[in-house]
Amino acid sequence: MQIKSATFALSARDLSAAPTWHLHEFAFIGRSNVGKSSMINMLSNKDHLAKVSATPGKTRLLNFFVMNETWSLVDLPGYGYAKVAKSEKIDFTESVGDYIEQRENLKHVFVLIDSRLTPQRIDIDFTCWLATCSVPFSLVFTKTDKQSPAKTRITIDTFLAAMPAEVATTSNVFTSSSKNRTGRIDILKVIEQHLMA
Repeated sequence: MQIKSATFALSARDLSAAPTWHLHEFAFIGRSNVGKSSMINMLSNKDHLAKVSATPGKTRLLNFFVMNETWSLVDLPGYGYAKVAKSEKIDFTESVGDYIEQRENLKHVFVLIDSRLTPQRIDIDFTCWLATCSVPFSLVFTKTDKQSPAKTRITIDTFLAAMPAEVATTSNVFTSSSKNRTGRIDILKVIEQHLMA
């Protein structure tokens, strides 16, 4: 798939403010500072489409981008961010849950996981919850340029072993480096398959 155009559409505080269109949507989510913005920029071939911040948890809204004028990439707030008021944290966490559970346009969720870390309980819990929803998902282990392929493989195997077997065996797994642009083709192939279905 070639990305010929990529534009920011809008930010929504919750599901009720999401755009009323018929575009298929593909969402990206993960712990704060896992590299979502860099991933979106890599996929779109635009360095500054999504704002990359050194401050974890910067994304607090559902951000919609239109790709090739035919489908949408959605940047969801990172989970696990605690440096906001408790009420605000609950609000945007619920907005993510509502979006994933209720958004009819949503076709696939990509869960980004830092390949350098041992399995984090919050990643496992989120993935297990996601498996109870009706939307397909893939696991994308990011920042693989920062360590050897062998260490990344150990991280993936350890993570899958920590998950319930029925979830681990049904999960698509990819590796990615925004710096080296690896994983881009694999992710776009998944999106293309859904668009052609």
